[in-house]
Amino acid sequence: MKPFNFQNLLITLLAIACSPADKDEIAMNQIQVIGSHNSYKQEIERPVMALILAKDSNGVNLDYAHLPIKDQLDLGLRGLEIDVLHDPQGGRYKDPLALRKLKEKGVQTLPYDTSSELSRGGLKVLHVSDIDFRSHCLLFKNCLSEVKQWSDLNPEHVPIIITINPKDSGSDEAGFARVLPFTPNVLDSLDQEILSVFSSSDLITPDFVQGEFATLREAVTSAGWPSLEVTKGKVLFVLDAGSSITEMYIKNPLKGRPMFPNVGKDNPNAAFFIMNDPKAEGAEIKERVKSGFMVRTRADADTREARVQDYSRLEAAIESGAQLISTDYYLDNLSPSGKFQVSLKDGKYQSCNPLIAPRNCKL
Repeated sequence: MKPFNFQNLLITLLAIACSPADKDEIAMNQIQVIGSHNSYKQEIERPVMALILAKDSNGVNLDYAHLPIKDQLDLGLRGLEIDVLHDPQGGRYKDPLALRKLKEKGVQTLPYDTSSELSRGGLKVLHVSDIDFRSHCLLFKNCLSEVKQWSDLNPEHVPIIITINPKDSGSDEAGFARVLPFTPNVLDSLDQEILSVFSSSDLITPDFVQGEFATLREAVTSAGWPSLEVTKGKVLFVLDAGSSITEMYIKNPLKGRPMFPNVGKDNPNAAFFIMNDPKAEGAEIKERVKSGFMVRTRADADTREARVQDYSRLEAAIESGAQLISTDYYLDNLSPSGKFQVSLKDGKYQSCNPLIAPRNCKL
């Protein structure tokens, strides 16, 4: 009889411990991804930027731009943010004040809305009416369609998280388009536009996550989120709105609705939070992540970190365990200096969550 070989046993145990986990053993909240902030935004042309800065030097915080959405997804980003404005009749945002002022001065401007999309009724996508209005997809439905087309071509992708920011206020200055308020009916139309592009099988919805539990909060804090294997190729929507809009959205049960609301941590509908300052809110973000919730935070804001190459906010965001970290600078050539770039470990945009991932997690 051969003597027992403790060395071989140790090697075997180490191999088991260090082997990658199967995808179905990793829950979708146990990873961390980089996403973009105001993902649709194009560069403000220089003459318009000059008008903005002449009026307010703080306007420099608008001076950033993104690649087309499909290009961002190709890079590996898995978070998007889309601002939506209500325009039921169409035409409200088709003639920006800044372009009118430049034309009056005889300044040549770039073409705008060449397909007359803004003349159509429906939800529009832009940052600030009349001054920061250039968008890779002016119609909300077109933004969604780009994501859907990309997802269909890449069915194994890690879930894409899209935060939706309904804009219900704007400038009161003369000449600026008046931004219309959101009502329950408008929120219903927002849901309808999402569901007209994505089928239920394409989405991670509150219903899908809640399952048989009494509340969404109970589901994520006890059973947890679905696995990556179950959610690959899917999209999750989050309503990132003020309290009045959010209250309208959750006044009726979430059953059938496609978006997760950003509510208080004790709310029965709590599952996904928007907590944008990881330096000030880091401890609270960690607590919520460990409790089973998902969180979106930001690595930079208002171009500040990029201008001085300050990575402390990014480091705090990663350490917090927030599952989605948004940035304006996922490529260094997008930053003012050409040197500031946000990514996770080894320059990747998707990684195992440093706070709650299994030890053998590997993406």
